[in-house]
Amino acid sequence: MGHEHPVPGQESGSGVLGALVPALAALVCALAYLCLAHRARRRNPVRGWTHWRTASFLTGLTLLATALLPPVALFAHADFRGHMVQHLLIGMYAPLALVLGAPVTLLLRTLPAARARRLTAVVHSTPARLVAHPAVALLLSTGSLAALYFTPLYNAITAHPAGHWLLHLHFLLSGCLFAYVIAGVDPAPARPGVRTRLVWLGVAIAAHAVVSQLMYGGFWTDIHAPIPEVQGGAEIMYYGGDIAELLLAAALVATWRPQPRTRPSPDASPSRGATLPERAAR
Repeated sequence: MGHEHPVPGQESGSGVLGALVPALAALVCALAYLCLAHRARRRNPVRGWTHWRTASFLTGLTLLATALLPPVALFAHADFRGHMVQHLLIGMYAPLALVLGAPVTLLLRTLPAARARRLTAVVHSTPARLVAHPAVALLLSTGSLAALYFTPLYNAITAHPAGHWLLHLHFLLSGCLFAYVIAGVDPAPARPGVRTRLVWLGVAIAAHAVVSQLMYGGFWTDIHAPIPEVQGGAEIMYYGGDIAELLLAAALVATWRPQPRTRPSPDASPSRGATLPERAAR
């Protein structure tokens, strides 16, 4: 910490190819999602597909493209504070919007029955059950930040253009995994209850705050960038991460659906102090 910033990989961010590939990828994903949504509405007009989910997924793609295109990409390659802005967009804000778009559910509604069954089997498989555990998702998303910023890993990865793209991919996939585990609307192999997920989210918030505060104070930080940049990046991580995690908590509450109560048998006696009409109205 405190060394002069080497401006790693700047040539990849400023080239035409570096801007064209993310833009085309986002456009292809958006068109594919819109086609699948149209197919879902046509196949089942009554059930349809909500415009809210479509808007959420397109918002996620827009945030992702914003992070990977100029001017944010150029800022990220030249300044650690820009890297942190990019990290939040790719690893926290875009994943939440993408996950709320329910892409797996959309696939299940539009695929042929045989392929849908195979996809369902993958979602409920043992490896998926392991990866979708909150502890694994937390370790890959928030836990990896300590390995990235408190070891020489960040400097080694960002010294090469390919390392930048691998880092972006890790942020995106781990962020989508954690958002899916906490507030996903797609089918999950064994999603914990709301209280358990809130606890895991609280652990993530605390870990995120500790990492950002240690970075701001310069404790164990191994980042080749000027001190003001590192401190500014830590502040962006602290406050921007808090906002993203509050949005994740709000999404968890908004997408939560209580489990339906088991209907009593016809010969069961009414509960004490409640009449049949009152029980039916509950």
